[in-house]
Amino acid sequence: MMTPLFRIVLVIVCVGTFAVLISKIRKSKVSIEEAVFWILLSLMFVIFALFPVVPDTLAALLGIYSTANFLFLFIIFILLIKMFGMSMQIGILEEKIKSLVQELALRDKAERDQEFASETQKEERT
Repeated sequence: MMTPLFRIVLVIVCVGTFAVLISKIRKSKVSIEEAVFWILLSLMFVIFALFPVVPDTLAALLGIYSTANFLFLFIIFILLIKMFGMSMQIGILEEKIKSLVQELALRDKAERDQEFASETQKEERT
């Protein structure tokens, strides 16, 4: 069972998170795709706070004694999934960066080789 104080704190934190996200979106400091995840998560916790029977029932179904423990376990699980997805994105971005650096290095080498060849031709003519 969630206490009224816990429910109020949960709603306040979720509304604060929502306000910060909207501010960050307006300043273009976070992408809309990333913000959607956090907004949906905040809305889910607001629903949990407004309808405490939902997390109570889920906790009972999973055999978790305390609703607060269920909420903490739930958020840890969601954040682990999010972290896994971000790790995959980081791996993809690292490969792209590596590929771009290699391509840039090859272009620079080709330009230097071309400049060297043109300088050599000029020296041979004189």
